[in-house]
Amino acid sequence: MEKNQPQQQQQQIPIELDEKAAEGIYSNFVLTAHTGSEFILDFARLVPGINKAKVFARIIMTPQSAKSLNIVLAGAIKQFEESFGAIQIAQQKGTRPDGSPIGFQSLPGQGPEKKSSRG
Repeated sequence: MEKNQPQQQQQQIPIELDEKAAEGIYSNFVLTAHTGSEFILDFARLVPGINKAKVFARIIMTPQSAKSLNIVLAGAIKQFEESFGAIQIAQQKGTRPDGSPIGFQSLPGQGPEKKSSRG
């Protein structure tokens, strides 16, 4: 016997977007870090010829929100690629003259731990 369960309706949440937020922030460099209870995303900008990046926004999220963002972003990328073709990314890590990486990275000491293998 099945119980009749009411279908959950998706709640519409009004979004307020003021003029300053609507301008947006350009970022071409994102640093990521996490703890047991949060993810930190630092959105920065690298300018050619300047050997540092300036963080313009820091977003702190719960792991659940970060995973939801991952799912939504993956879907948006899929739709984009279906409309405009595959997004090409550089295969080699880093394009700076000193070979340091550019793009999505973990903050120093915050990345996945490396496991050593014993032979």
